[in-house]
Amino acid sequence: MPIYEYECSHGHRYERWESFSAPSQQQCPECGGQARRLFSPPAIIFKGPGFYSTDNRKDGGRASEGAGAKEEAKAEE
Repeated sequence: MPIYEYECSHGHRYERWESFSAPSQQQCPECGGQARRLFSPPAIIFKGPGFYSTDNRKDGGRASEGAGAKEEAKAEE
């Protein structure tokens, strides 16, 4: 269950641990006014094809050429 942040019309903010199906408007526990759910960006953002710069990086085939050269050297031995 996620934690949702709410703000009432008087400026009081609070958080509640609720299910996904909880109503988006509720009563403020401090003043009893109408409170609405706030939306905020996620704490972390994953961008690009991989999580690290070394994961699945397309660098023009340089990494694969180096690995192929090592394999050929082992085969010659």
